[in-house]
Amino acid sequence: MTLAPSDSSRSAAGTRRSSPSPSPSPTAGYVPPWLPPVAAVGALLILIPLVAMATRVDWANFGSLVTSDSAVAALALSLRTSLVATLLCILLGVPMAMVLARVEFPLKTLARTLVLVPLVLPPVVGGLALLYAFGKRGLLGGTLEVLGIDIAFSTAAVVLAQTFVALPFMVLTLESALRGRGAGYEGVASALGARRGYAFRHVTLPLMWPALIAGTVLCFARALGEFGATLTFAGSLEGVTRTVPLEIYLQREVDPDAAVALSLLLIVIALAIVGFAYRRPGRRSAR
Repeated sequence: MTLAPSDSSRSAAGTRRSSPSPSPSPTAGYVPPWLPPVAAVGALLILIPLVAMATRVDWANFGSLVTSDSAVAALALSLRTSLVATLLCILLGVPMAMVLARVEFPLKTLARTLVLVPLVLPPVVGGLALLYAFGKRGLLGGTLEVLGIDIAFSTAAVVLAQTFVALPFMVLTLESALRGRGAGYEGVASALGARRGYAFRHVTLPLMWPALIAGTVLCFARALGEFGATLTFAGSLEGVTRTVPLEIYLQREVDPDAAVALSLLLIVIALAIVGFAYRRPGRRSAR
């Protein structure tokens, strides 16, 4: 004789069936056991020098060291030039990234390589290249001088040097985002009857915002920390071309305590900038 299950047993069975069984971790999420210790060694390689820098700061005089006339002038100049350089990176980098991501043309690989060259060039080499291009005896310097434009060893040279080294960050960040998702969503919008221009404005541009924010912040951080190209192309004139990295280099020989204090200030600014860049896109995408 077969016994019918009671209501309570049927309810329990239904509960068991409705609750999802734990699924194994996906292969993409697997991390080999030896990987975290190696990652910790890499983190220590970055953390220990920063901690060592903090231990050498003259905390009793920190405020006066970072607010001296030369330090304030250097910081103000760095912020102004970095903001202008970042704006130039946006104006030039967005079209460059879109062309590299969406347009097919001969020698495209070579063009992408040339755009990214400043990422791997020693900054001094970049400064020399800018000097030979825009200096008084450079490729374009003579023509510019006739027009009354003198770029080398001026504040404009600082901006140009910062833009030269920071621009690839904008192009690389945006091109990766455009190649990864933009075209697919535009195709869906077009299939639903949207015009290309409408799809670009209302689909692609919103998708670009997280990458644009990240690229903008990274460009600003790179411009703020630029040293070699600025020193070679713009020199070190207080209030004109002497940015914070150049001030640190100068104070290292004259007043080591001031150099350490300014270095720590740049480290704090860099941490805030990078933290913002990696957190903000995540929040936007989560919404």
